Amino acid sequence: MLTKEIRAFGRALTIGCDGKCEKAFGLNGRPSVQLSDDEDDICWLADDEVGIAPTTGKTVITSEGGDMKPHPAFSGDKLNKWCYRECERCASAEIGEELKVKDFSVRRYNMPSKHGVEQ
Repeated sequence: MLTKEIRAFGRALTIGCDGKCEKAFGLNGRPSVQLSDDEDDICWLADDEVGIAPTTGKTVITSEGGDMKPHPAFSGDKLNKWCYRECERCASAEIGEELKVKDFSVRRYNMPSKHGVEQ
């Protein structure tokens, strides 16, 4: 796991991810399926169901705080503001607390309890 300590909104945090930038679409760009009439009832597709994500400067990948999507992420030094603010694979926690990175090897449900799924 890649990690980096940052300051965001006046707080000291650790951010981290699995380093799979080629599968990072951004929070609003990851392919998903609608599961019901409820607009919030969606499921983000697993990594093996999606292709390669757009690189910097393509489609939904936009600048966040002047930083673009890193590609590829070779080390924790590549984690930046885009990762923290936009990447669906990036997690944050108070320094010293456990960092829980989402597992996109499986589908991720926006409303898991509605579908009997634990995430």
